[in-house]
Parts: sequence; structure tokens; C-alpha cells
Amino acid sequence: MSKYYLTEVDKEPHTVYCRHDLMGERVLKAHQHAKGQFLYTEGGIVHIKTDEKTYFLPARHYIWIPPNTMHTIRTTSVEATMRNLYFEVQDTDSDFFRHTGIYPVNDLLFEMLLYTHRWTGDISPQNNAAGYAFTTAIKAILPEMSSYSLPLSLPYPTDARLENIVDYMSKNLHEQVTFSHLAKQFGFSERSLARLFHKDVDMSFVQFFTLQRMLKALEYLLEEKKNVNEVAFLVGYNSVPTFSNTFQKVIGLRPSEYIKLRGVQD
Repeated sequence: MSKYYLTEVDKEPHTVYCRHDLMGERVLKAHQHAKGQFLYTEGGIVHIKTDEKTYFLPARHYIWIPPNTMHTIRTTSVEATMRNLYFEVQDTDSDFFRHTGIYPVNDLLFEMLLYTHRWTGDISPQNNAAGYAFTTAIKAILPEMSSYSLPLSLPYPTDARLENIVDYMSKNLHEQVTFSHLAKQFGFSERSLARLFHKDVDMSFVQFFTLQRMLKALEYLLEEKKNVNEVAFLVGYNSVPTFSNTFQKVIGLRPSEYIKLRGVQD
């Protein structure tokens, strides 16, 4: 895959840049664009890391990345298809375009996105009036169509001590990791570790660990297509109803509903 995202996107500042392509590599190194990026992927689990958070992009969702946001893209498969639209963002545009967010793709938006597959590169009123009108219409409807941003992101720890703790947590999601055990293992009092979580990631241990587990659960459901019982166990829940209730609170749907809605099962 040519590194068009580093060289081509911003050559013409007032165009819409369109690109549909296989990922071709598992990691797209840290980069940024003067244009905002609409990214929809198919065929792999995708993580987008900014300076502040790591976002998880599941199937049938898109991420909006504001202009000049440094980000790295990682995927589980080089065969993942990236569907990208890059838009100029002006001062008069909605505040929606100034914040990173992950949003569901409804049938209308999905069909409109598929229609753009016929175009590659810069689209302007001069070289493709119809294409420019169509793609800018997509941009225009995004704020109204995307009223609910899924909380599929984790703050990135800046404190090296917390970074080590969070890494340990991510590798032991299947275990019954308790806060007291974690504090003792890493040489903290419970009070000082609680303060570190709130100061560095603006979350409690329970909030952070729950999000870690739910993001991993989505990965198991989407990429490995495991059933709900298996997933509950793999992310540390002995009770499937408790896992299902927690999943619903975070994602907005029960795991079984999510599988049906997203077409995860063959």
C-alpha cells in the first residue's frame, strides 16, 4: 500500500480526498493531516492511538479524526480494507468536527460510503462536480446522523508506573484482579494508587478495568467470533448475566444483541 496518507491527502487543501484500499501493513506510523479523516474499516480489528487515548474501532462503526491530530493505526489483518474520506474543516463548521469520536454506521451512511468506491484521490468541483457534491453531502449529514459517540476508548497513561500497571491489567483480564492485590503487587497503598488513576487517566481503577474488559470482549466477539459464555469467562466474569449487564451499560446493547446487529456470526 502506497503511503498516500503521508504525501497526497493535503496536496490540494480545498478538495475531498477519497481512498479505498487494503491496509497492506499492520501498522501505519504516527502521522497527521490538515484535513479531517472519516475512517471505516472492514475485515479486521482496528486500534487508533492518539496522544491522549487509544480507540477501538469495531465493525459497522466509523471514527472521525479531527484535522492535525497525530495518530497511529494498527490492525489485526493486513487484508483489512480502509475506506477513507478526508475533508477540509472550516471555522464555520460544526463543533462535531473538532473532536475524535466513534459512531455507528447506519444503512444510509453505509450505502453512501460504498458509492464513493468509484472515486480515488482528490475530488473537487472542477474535476468532478457530482462526486464533490455527493461527498460533501456525507460530511454535511455526519453531525446530525452521529449524535451518539460510543465510549470505545481508553486514556493513555503518561506516568510510567501506571503504564506498567495498566499493561499488567491488560494481560490478565481473565483473572479476578482486585485493587488491593494490584496496589500491593506494585508497591502502592490503595489510597495512593487510587489518586494516581484519577490524576493520570481521570478514571477510577474499576472504570478503567471495566473498559479494558469490554473492549477486549468486543474483539473476541468480532474477530474471533466466540460465543457470549466464552467471552464472559475470557474477560474475567464468572457470571454471564453480570457480564451481559456490564456490556450493555458500556456499549448500549447486550452481547447477544450486538452479535446479531453487527452480523458477527456467519
